Amino acid sequence: MARQAILPRTAPFDDNERASLDAVLGAATPIQRAWLAGFLAGLDAAGGQAAALPAAPPKAAEPLTIIYASESGNCEALAGSVAKLAKKSGFKPKVVDFADLDVATLTDSKNLIAIAATWGEGEPPARATRAYNELMGDGAPRLDGVTFGVLALGDTSYVEFCAIGKALDARFEALGGKRGAERADLDLDFDKPAADWIKNTLKALAPAPSADNVVAVDFAGRAAAEDDDAEPSREPVVVEVVDHINLNSSLSDKETIHLALEFEDGAPAYEPGDSLEIYPENDPALVEDILKATNLTGDEALRKALLSERDITTLSATTVERFAKATGHAEAQKLIDSGELRAWIEGRHLIDLIETFPATLSAEHLNTITRPLPPRAYSIASSRKEVGDEVHLVIAAVRYETHGRSRSGVTSVQVADRIKNGSKLRVKLKPNRHFRLPQDPATDIIMVGPGTGVAPFRAFVQERRAIEATGRSWLFFGDRQFTHDFLYQLEWQEALEDGSLTKIDVAFSRDQPEKIYLQDRIRHHAKEVVEWLDGGASFYVCGDANRMAKDVRNAVVQAYAEVKSLSETDAEAAVAALERAHRYQQDVY
Repeated sequence: MARQAILPRTAPFDDNERASLDAVLGAATPIQRAWLAGFLAGLDAAGGQAAALPAAPPKAAEPLTIIYASESGNCEALAGSVAKLAKKSGFKPKVVDFADLDVATLTDSKNLIAIAATWGEGEPPARATRAYNELMGDGAPRLDGVTFGVLALGDTSYVEFCAIGKALDARFEALGGKRGAERADLDLDFDKPAADWIKNTLKALAPAPSADNVVAVDFAGRAAAEDDDAEPSREPVVVEVVDHINLNSSLSDKETIHLALEFEDGAPAYEPGDSLEIYPENDPALVEDILKATNLTGDEALRKALLSERDITTLSATTVERFAKATGHAEAQKLIDSGELRAWIEGRHLIDLIETFPATLSAEHLNTITRPLPPRAYSIASSRKEVGDEVHLVIAAVRYETHGRSRSGVTSVQVADRIKNGSKLRVKLKPNRHFRLPQDPATDIIMVGPGTGVAPFRAFVQERRAIEATGRSWLFFGDRQFTHDFLYQLEWQEALEDGSLTKIDVAFSRDQPEKIYLQDRIRHHAKEVVEWLDGGASFYVCGDANRMAKDVRNAVVQAYAEVKSLSETDAEAAVAALERAHRYQQDVY
């Protein structure tokens, strides 16, 4: 496509000159154009003698610190996007993970952008906890002279939507910082609004041109950013299901599917610790219920959208508010005004809202009150070195009942009930560079993964077997019953025999009157766990963030306190040191 001409035909240049100038100006950034304008004005003032102008002292690019608190990688990716655009806009950006952040250094940040996710019920991502607590504590440094902006990511299905971003925004101001851009609170469909916020915030933080029209441009950084932009983006691809196995026995009250997916053009370059996103479809029966409740069964375009494009299970306060605004339903508005909305939506879905507050709804209304259907990420349970062009996943079917209606997980029950060998799925790789095996294969590893949390550790063991790693490996696995729920039992026995797994400890909570969990096993083996860690082992946890991961971490802290006779504060510091050294890693959900 031809570039649009900038100079008019009436400009005092011939066609070739206009074309040359258009080529230069069309590719220039606003900062570069401003520099040229100032330069030409100064040149004209000096009578056209460029050499007579005194050389302006070089001006350093405007510094910008970008900190991110990420769990799934979204905030980290956005921080990279900020850095790329900042380089092009004359900034000198520095990107810092909250996990590595020295809070005291924030005082030196003239410009600060924070991008933060909220986890669970208003908590920071696990890796960000230490620095976040320091920042919120009494010892936090003053931020006088720091101009900041906060981008908050969250999920409106949780009560504490974007709580961490909101807290950081308020804290920066309380510490003396100056808000240079208004905070944005974004839901799962954040791509477009995040891009707009980044662009506008960088514009707001950019310094005003100086009187001498000298504008700093980080040309080296700009070139690097352009090279980064040239990298191909990962797009969803279609894969075929080649294996679909229920890992639980027929007598189990659980259903955990081993799913093997084959890539037609070769598996992506995934590493143990990465995840794979599945782009799901909603339950067709639930789609029909919604169409019937809205008298829209004849709308095929809407049926298709509700099946694969719109989130029809999540019910949040935002959804109800949009519904009330779109329909003018007085009773729905009354529920909102009562202050009881958050309690009412607990355990309910969109269909409950529509049936409880009957209203005339159109396809446009449903599109307005719902959000895009997001992909679901699952830890990869295989190593390419062992399975080639396949990716293996472990997915537990989620089924429950609330308010007199059966409910099910969108992706998990699609996989369990409506997927079989030969079926097709849309997927995309989601790398996780913060959950990686040690670079040195001689390093010992301890892995803690109950239920489907064992998925990445199957990949770890396969990888270590393939590269003939000499380090020891210790797996803690737990589930409900030994007989019915011991996922991959034969594989672990084979790994013990061939030496790719050194030892395994298990906890089956329902095999005895008193429930036993993995944290109990860790406490039981406290001395040996601490010995492994003192010897340089890396510790990995995968699974539920709300309880399991916290309980396991507390067990490790208690192990240090008991074995090394440390105070609770010193034991906590010992585990925090492991985290900062990236020897205590978590992949939680």
